[in-house]
Amino acid sequence: MNNIISTNILRFFILVLIQVLICSHINFLGYINPYIYILFVILFPVKNNRVLFIFLSFLLGLTVDIFLDSGGMHAAACVFIAYVRPVVLKFSFGIQYEHLTMKFDAIEFGSKITYITVLTILHHIILFYLEIFSISKIMLVLQKTLFSSIFTILLCVLITIIFSRKTK
Repeated sequence: MNNIISTNILRFFILVLIQVLICSHINFLGYINPYIYILFVILFPVKNNRVLFIFLSFLLGLTVDIFLDSGGMHAAACVFIAYVRPVVLKFSFGIQYEHLTMKFDAIEFGSKITYITVLTILHHIILFYLEIFSISKIMLVLQKTLFSSIFTILLCVLITIIFSRKTK
């Protein structure tokens, strides 16, 4: 239990630092920007307290907001994906999630991709809609969501592959 807590604390700080110091300075073609800090929400253990998880997701988003001076947009997007995560888990993993028998390193690759993709797209839609905050610019929101999601998903999958523990 203590190992899980220390791993998540370390993951929280490392992802925030990477986001703030590296990823926030990547702005390719004006609308491609990776947001890998959401890996904390994606990889957080399933069996933990839901209220604590939503609070930690808020804290994660608020920390990124403070560093990027973005006025709460990241906090709102993180709380939203933390709130809908059980539905996405059930959609992506089905019976494994219902019985709480899944380990992220041991599940099949297609389910992982589905899970990461759905949460990333939901996060980016909320984030970019709050950033632009105009229905008339919905195409810009969708364009930024699409391209940033592709880049974020690729980086998240790559990071999970590189840092996954091999199970036998």
